[in-house]
Amino acid sequence: MFGKRRDWSGVVAGGVVMFTMALAGCTGSSTPSNQASGTAAWTTLGTRSVESAPQNTITSNAGAKWVDYNPAVLYPKTVTTNNLFITMKDGVKLAASVTLPADASGKAIAGKFPTILTQTGYNKDIGAYVPAVGGADVYLVQHGYAHVVVDTRGTGRSEGEWTAFGNTEQADYYPTVDWVTQQSFSDGRVGIYGASLLAITGMLTAEKQHPAVKAAFPIVPMGDGYRDIVFSGGQVNVGFIPLWLVLVTGLSVVDLSFYQDPAEALQAELEHVLGAVTNFQVPLLLKAVAGDPGTAYDGDFWTQRSPIEGTPKIQVPTFIVGGLHDIFQRGEPNLYEQLKNHVPAKLLLGPWTHVQAALGQGLPVDGVPVLDHIALQWFDQYEKGMDVGADKLPNVTQYLYGQGHFVTAQDWPNPQASAQQWYLHADKSLSTAAPAAGDAPIKVAQEPLEGICSESTAQWTAGLLGLVALPCFTNDNLAESLATKYDSAAMTQDFYINGPIMADLWISTTAADAGVVVRVDDVGTDGKAFALTNGIQTASMRMVDSSRSRYLDGQMIQPWHAFTQDSVQKVGSGSLVEVQVEIFPTSAVIQAGHKLRIAVGASDFPHGLPPLPDLVQSILGVLSIYSDAEHPSKVVLPVVPVSAIQ
Repeated sequence: MFGKRRDWSGVVAGGVVMFTMALAGCTGSSTPSNQASGTAAWTTLGTRSVESAPQNTITSNAGAKWVDYNPAVLYPKTVTTNNLFITMKDGVKLAASVTLPADASGKAIAGKFPTILTQTGYNKDIGAYVPAVGGADVYLVQHGYAHVVVDTRGTGRSEGEWTAFGNTEQADYYPTVDWVTQQSFSDGRVGIYGASLLAITGMLTAEKQHPAVKAAFPIVPMGDGYRDIVFSGGQVNVGFIPLWLVLVTGLSVVDLSFYQDPAEALQAELEHVLGAVTNFQVPLLLKAVAGDPGTAYDGDFWTQRSPIEGTPKIQVPTFIVGGLHDIFQRGEPNLYEQLKNHVPAKLLLGPWTHVQAALGQGLPVDGVPVLDHIALQWFDQYEKGMDVGADKLPNVTQYLYGQGHFVTAQDWPNPQASAQQWYLHADKSLSTAAPAAGDAPIKVAQEPLEGICSESTAQWTAGLLGLVALPCFTNDNLAESLATKYDSAAMTQDFYINGPIMADLWISTTAADAGVVVRVDDVGTDGKAFALTNGIQTASMRMVDSSRSRYLDGQMIQPWHAFTQDSVQKVGSGSLVEVQVEIFPTSAVIQAGHKLRIAVGASDFPHGLPPLPDLVQSILGVLSIYSDAEHPSKVVLPVVPVSAIQ
């Protein structure tokens, strides 16, 4: 049932290798040209600058177990000094706060400490009340660290204009670390820490290779700004991006320390508002919706804002925390993969949306400690230089849907996975048998608001809408009411999938273009469809770069779409085209008696909305999904033996 790995040892003759390379270039779904004979079943996923390559699987630390690390507090209290200013080369001043260990009377402890650095765009003053958006971590400080929190350029109390991880902002990161190391409380060692936006600034700071930076603990970091979140599948994420841009600007003008220096605070707030309205946030949104080429297509704008591109420059141990329903669900394991072979790296993925993952909701459980304890162990080991066992923690820990607990693994992607093809059939079944000749296509209406109440809605609003207990946020049957659902037979034994998934679909449309959405569900014996993961793809942006795509057993399993203006391929009314849809990674066991469902529709709002030019071309059409002997639509799954679960 689980299939076998393909043995590449026979692919040695030059003629065979050349044929395989040619086939990969022509079909976009065979072995990549840089996969040599005799290599591992998996390849890596490429980036804009690096092609995919044979996977170098981590073999050390197999069977590692979690141990809670919670040493006694060293200092009873903390004390914070706010609104210190760091002057950049262009004269712009960044606002910072410093939190130090204190004695029982609240007096700062004299001496030098290793320092935690957090750079936030959410206003450090708000962080004092809501630590997840940029407050000092009291637990870490009480265990012997100083914690510096800095408002990035154009946010909070800092001067200048915010451009969301642009080159000007990134140029501030190195001198900010310099400033930290020059303070009287600093012993010259710095650890990078924070969640979400704060994790992104942390990853980008680690790329600058400041010698003082010794370790990083990014929680829910983004990998690829274009593919992970803003333009997944070539469509605008209207669920999260407007909310996020408004949040950054809104929190910047809520200045809780306004009356300490009204003139300075007012000037900074006016700069933030004017910059948002006239220069960045509002113009960026309008450009995205309007389909502006510099924004709607991949290019320099997104390259500089994507930490995945700079991971080869990161030379410090990095612990990544993410969520299986996080907005950065795609990027977190990819970041780990890019780091694991040149620095100590760990990956923890919980059953979390964005906000839940930032908090490590539900921990401790299954032996996995709370995030503060893990972070302290990481920094004690790699910043303080103590031998506290952080290197012996499990390499990869993931929550396992269907079994309801965390499991550990030697590596990601799972070294024991094999590729299985499951075909869609005209009778709406799903099986490993190839479809028959002459089977008729199934038609789906193209409308832009499908999925408006679904697990996807909860996920792509960072989990905020998911706080409302609506049944459609846990059962995808309503979201799929207009989609075509392909169900497997009830599983006769547990069925374990772990990793990225690809849907390879043959479609046509009566419109000029189409969106293609694929949902993957676990359908219980009660008929409820639990959403595991999904993918979205605009048909006209279907061009795949085979040299950067990921393969398993020689089969493409994670397509890397170009998303450039030059790569656009017209669809046209009635044309039959093949569309590979990237479905973000998951970790799940479909229990015996349950069914695997693949639902295919035309939209996933608010996760994706095509820019207006594409929307006009795709609205009010009819999407046809083909699956016959000549056009075998299928999904490629990474299937792992249940016996491999640790």
